Amino acid sequence: MITWSAFSYAGVDYDLSHLYPRRIEFVLPARGDQPERTYPVQIIFGLHCFTRSAEPGEAVDPELFYSDARETRVFCPQRHRLSMLLPAIIDGLASRPCYHTGKGNFFVVEMVDGQGTRQEYEVYFAASRAAERGVLNLFVQSAYVRDRAHKGNRPKKKPIRLHVILHNTLTNRPIKEPPR
Repeated sequence: MITWSAFSYAGVDYDLSHLYPRRIEFVLPARGDQPERTYPVQIIFGLHCFTRSAEPGEAVDPELFYSDARETRVFCPQRHRLSMLLPAIIDGLASRPCYHTGKGNFFVVEMVDGQGTRQEYEVYFAASRAAERGVLNLFVQSAYVRDRAHKGNRPKKKPIRLHVILHNTLTNRPIKEPPR
């Protein structure tokens, strides 16, 4: 599992331990003749949760680069600050609508109040079966504020409940996109 190393820049230390992998359980309460279901889920946070792409033509201080095994990106203090919200957002996924991207992953929108401004903080994730029987992986791929730079790539909102995503992933069933 990915355990992110702390980052230091210009005398400021940025802790990333809140993005260490962890295991939680999502519980679907019993309803009617359906018994309670518990889904053990390994939460994994990706590099894009606290880094960004370099802008075209941007001169980036090499000290700002942060890498994983696949890519090198620019450490982003704003994404880092907002990433502190991610553990609570993920813990509450079962109580909020999730949306299809149409590309095999999903996202949620959290409203963030930063300096008196409401912002849409979008969190993208994918679910898969873990190597351990009966356990799922939930990979938080990216999280960022919807702004001008990201305006054109917003997927159409197609709501789906987290428990449907988890159940269908665990039972190897396709996750159908809800009708528009």
